[in-house]
Amino acid sequence: MARVTNLRPGSSRRQRSHPLTKELSTMTLKKSGRAIEGRSAIRTFEQARPRLLGIAYRILGSRVEAEDAVQDTFLRWQAADIESIQSPGAWLTTACTRRAIDMLRASYRSRVDYVGNWLPEPVHTFIDNDTEAQVELSSSLSTAFLLMLERLTPKERAAYLLYEIFEMSYADVAASLDMNEPACRKLVSRAKARIGEGHVRYQPPKERQEELLAAFEDAIRTGKPDTLAAMLASDVRLTADGGGKVATVTEILEGGAVRAFLVERLSEWWAAYDWTFTDINGARGLVLREGEKIVATVSFAYDEADLITDIFIVRNPDKLERLGEVKIC
Repeated sequence: MARVTNLRPGSSRRQRSHPLTKELSTMTLKKSGRAIEGRSAIRTFEQARPRLLGIAYRILGSRVEAEDAVQDTFLRWQAADIESIQSPGAWLTTACTRRAIDMLRASYRSRVDYVGNWLPEPVHTFIDNDTEAQVELSSSLSTAFLLMLERLTPKERAAYLLYEIFEMSYADVAASLDMNEPACRKLVSRAKARIGEGHVRYQPPKERQEELLAAFEDAIRTGKPDTLAAMLASDVRLTADGGGKVATVTEILEGGAVRAFLVERLSEWWAAYDWTFTDINGARGLVLREGEKIVATVSFAYDEADLITDIFIVRNPDKLERLGEVKIC
C-alpha cells in the first residue's frame, strides 16, 4: 500500500502544481498585463486631453460640445487596438477632429434658429505661463477669433486650426481630414483668405487690458463714460448673447449707440453686481455675479492702437452655468 507523506513548509521535496493552479496563474498575469496596458492608455489620453479639448472647442465654440467630442474620442480610444497604433497623438487628434466636424455640421440648424446674437460659450482659461508661444496660442481662444472662424466651413475650420494654430504639417492635417495634401493646402489657403485674421488675434499687454476693464467698470458704476469713451474705437461694436432666455439687446450696436447703451442701460442694471477680473478666452475679462449666481461675462477685442473695437457680453444662462477653470491648449 502506498504511503502518503505530508509535506511540511520548508520540506525539500517539490510540490507539483495542479493544472488549474497554473491556469489561474496565467489568467492573473494576463489580467495584470491588461490592467497595466489600460492604465498606460488612460495616461496617454489624459496627457492629450487639453490639446484635444482645445481643438474641439475652437471648432465648435462650445465647451459643453467640446467635452462631449473629447469623451466620444475617449470611448473610441478604449475600444481601439492600441498596441497597433504607431502614433497615439496623431490617432487621438484625428478621431477628435473628425468627431468635432460631425458635431459642428449637426449643430448648424440650431444656430440658424438661435434667438438673438450667437456668441461662443465663454471659458475661464487656465494659462500655465506667459511665454510667447502660450500667448500666441491663447489669442486663438478669443471671442473675436472664434467668430471669425464661423465664416469657414467645418473642414476649412479644422484644416486652418490644425495647420496654423497647432502647427501640424500639411501631410498630417491631410491624414487627419482624410484628404490628399494638395487639396488640404487649398483648403487652408482658402480659409486664410476668408478670415484674414491678423488684427483679430491682437491683444494688448495685460496691464493695458486691466486698465480698459477698470475704465469699463467705472463707466457702468458711475454713469460717467468720459474716461472709457477715450479708450473706444470710433466704430466700436457691442454684441450681447441672451439666447432668448434673459433680457438683453438683440441687435449689434455700433459707435455712439454703444456709449449711450453703456450709460443709459447698463449703468442702471449692472451697478449693483459683484465684478471680478479674470482670464476669459485667453485674455482678461469680467465675470459679474448676483450673489453666487453668474449673470454675465464681458470680454473685448482690440485694435493695434490698444483701443476697444468690440465688447462681447454673454448673458445666456446655459452658457454661464458651467463657467469654470479649464486647462485648454
